[in-house]
Amino acid sequence: MSDNDTAGRPELFIEERIVAGVRVVSVRGEIDHDGKDVLRQALLSADGAAPARLVVDLSGVSFMDSSGINVFVAAHQAATGTEGWVRIAGAQESVLRILELVGVNAIITCHPTLEQALRP
Repeated sequence: MSDNDTAGRPELFIEERIVAGVRVVSVRGEIDHDGKDVLRQALLSADGAAPARLVVDLSGVSFMDSSGINVFVAAHQAATGTEGWVRIAGAQESVLRILELVGVNAIITCHPTLEQALRP
């Protein structure tokens, strides 16, 4: 068992930064029931508000289940409530497929790269 492994499952790692006035949250690992609260805390404030402009870089995410979908929908609703937006960048094929199957890509724009997601 490695340091990045708890109960046989990889942890979720999150890095945050501001790029050109946009909050960028980079995620690595697996987004599932065990990691949803960590993701929710990174995307939403304690009162449930999202920053006005948010890009979530999923290039380091190898797996996502419905727990992640629910967090993204909540972030989208919070951001649009303040006339902001959420964009997803760099989702791997398996994660992008989940986003497409449940229709998240119809409400949250998905971009192949972080650079494209940051464009106005």
